[in-house]
Amino acid sequence: MAQNLCVPCRRTTSVDTQALHTAEQKVIHTKTLMAMPPKYLLRVYIATDVAVKLTLNERPTSVDELIGILKDKAKPRLDFEFTLQYEDPDFGGELCCLVDVEDLPEKGTLRVVRSESDTSSCGSSDTDILPHVPVSQWQKTWPDVFPVPTFSYEVEHVLQEGNSVFESSGKTLKLSRAQKHNIIENMASLMYSFKPYLSDRDVGMAADALINAHPCLKELGSASGWYGWKISLKFKMGNYRTRLARAGCKEVSVNTGKRSRNNPEKAHPHSNIKKARRAEVNFLPNFPRGQNEDSLEEMRIEMKAEVDRADRNLQSIEKLMQTTFALRRQEIVQGDPLVKDFLERWPALQVQSQVKIIITKTIIHSLKVFSAHLQLFLLYWLFILKRYCTHQM
Repeated sequence: MAQNLCVPCRRTTSVDTQALHTAEQKVIHTKTLMAMPPKYLLRVYIATDVAVKLTLNERPTSVDELIGILKDKAKPRLDFEFTLQYEDPDFGGELCCLVDVEDLPEKGTLRVVRSESDTSSCGSSDTDILPHVPVSQWQKTWPDVFPVPTFSYEVEHVLQEGNSVFESSGKTLKLSRAQKHNIIENMASLMYSFKPYLSDRDVGMAADALINAHPCLKELGSASGWYGWKISLKFKMGNYRTRLARAGCKEVSVNTGKRSRNNPEKAHPHSNIKKARRAEVNFLPNFPRGQNEDSLEEMRIEMKAEVDRADRNLQSIEKLMQTTFALRRQEIVQGDPLVKDFLERWPALQVQSQVKIIITKTIIHSLKVFSAHLQLFLLYWLFILKRYCTHQM
């Protein structure tokens, strides 16, 4: 039929055919795009002032999978337990906790929120640094019930047989010197993992737990049944601290070098003991592997210069602050500096993003619990100050 048309009509028909073909292609392309899964473009704040861009070709199957993707992308910055919050458009962009992955927007902003129950953050943040920083072992408070450790295979077998005999006849177990040494050594090692300096009550609690776990070790000559074990544990803890101090463990070596037979003029050995207070962790860690005071001082100067810049590199500041943590603790514990002088040397401590990191690194409780207790103490001291001022007037 097209052959019977004139030339202008043929051209018009050809143009209409091309337009129809183009329109059909657009429809097919639109349907293809609609059939394709949506592409997710997310901005994720992994710190207060640090955000990363995350592009996903498809929506994750669960929130846990999304958290795993984030950990891989921002590794090792996100080497801790956290939850995610998103800006919900239904509530004017207010933050809501991301519980169901169906609520994940195709384009939006997420925020990483560190879990308050995450006790590993004190140590895990040490991995995000320039050199290797050893993880401190003071990550837990003294327990309400002391957990008796597992001893050597021989000792465990002897104790099992001894407990059976004690239940049937009431006869206590007589240990060899090596077996008793194994028990005391393992007990002292576990006690030291909680804190190096124990009170008399703490040692008694550990001895009592040992007797409750293994009644065959009860001492018939003492009222409590564990007084001799308590004395043995006390001496063992002292010897344990001495060995670690000689090995260079700063947490205990800081209290050495006092009065002795060769130095009678020095301070009493039990005076001004520098030790962690209640709920305090990472009291005086050793320097990172391969670092010394001079190299850490150079990092401190670099950190100070970075803080003074107009466009701060917060990631660099955080890494330098984590690496020099042991140097700061040494200055605080051994030097007792004034707050003003200390902040001049470490200006990054006044950066908002560093406040939570420092608190979670030095106390065992969460930031929420710490703030609540701090507020109570402030109210108490304000009350005392008010009464004092009223009395003075």
